[in-house]
Amino acid sequence: MTSVKRFAGLLVLSACCMTTQAFALGGETDMAAAEIDRDNINSLQRGAANFMNYCSGCHSARYVRYKTIGKDLDLSEEMLIDNLMFNAKETFETILASMPAEDAARWFGTPPPDLSLKARVRGADHIFNFLTTFYVSADSPTGVDNMTLPGTSMPHVLWELQGYQAALFVEHESDGAVTKTFEGFEQVIAGKMDSEDYEDFVRDTVNFLAYIAEPIRSDRRKLGVWVLIFLFFFLIISSMLKKQIWKDVN
Repeated sequence: MTSVKRFAGLLVLSACCMTTQAFALGGETDMAAAEIDRDNINSLQRGAANFMNYCSGCHSARYVRYKTIGKDLDLSEEMLIDNLMFNAKETFETILASMPAEDAARWFGTPPPDLSLKARVRGADHIFNFLTTFYVSADSPTGVDNMTLPGTSMPHVLWELQGYQAALFVEHESDGAVTKTFEGFEQVIAGKMDSEDYEDFVRDTVNFLAYIAEPIRSDRRKLGVWVLIFLFFFLIISSMLKKQIWKDVN
């Protein structure tokens, strides 16, 4: 009886944990899908260039090496050195931020996080929406806020490409309480890209971040296929062997 009660308690605890997680992630269910393709080498190559040009100044990626990127993305050592390795000398090095952590902490309040595993921790959709939902805010020290991560200390580093947009809110009053509902964005200052091109740019960048979060993913999936094939043929052989061994047993 005690074991039954203990088991029931575990079920209740698991249900509570799942409910808590659902509430914690509830806001992310309305996010736009990133729609990335981690098997698209061209997209990953563009994303690598985007990351090194716009992200690596502040953010590191300490868990991936340049030579791994070159191997997986079909980039020669010369292409790596000329196009990606801005602050590294050897291809076995990992991606380090150009900005000293002390300066970043002084300017932004905290050092920018390492992005090696960010796509696995937050998800590709979260990063995609974060990079597309900056809006002008007079209350922010950086002049912008973010719909996906309100109060972020990160400035809109891609403003030249996207431009600046304003967030439109509609106020609702009920029982003396005023609430605001987000209605959309309005372009305030145009960027170098239109909205479609900018989303493609962000999508390539997010695709690269998803790749570096699990560089072995492609090899793992290929190995998984061979394992399934082996198990399928092993099942056939073992079934035939069983019939052969037990054919005289009635």
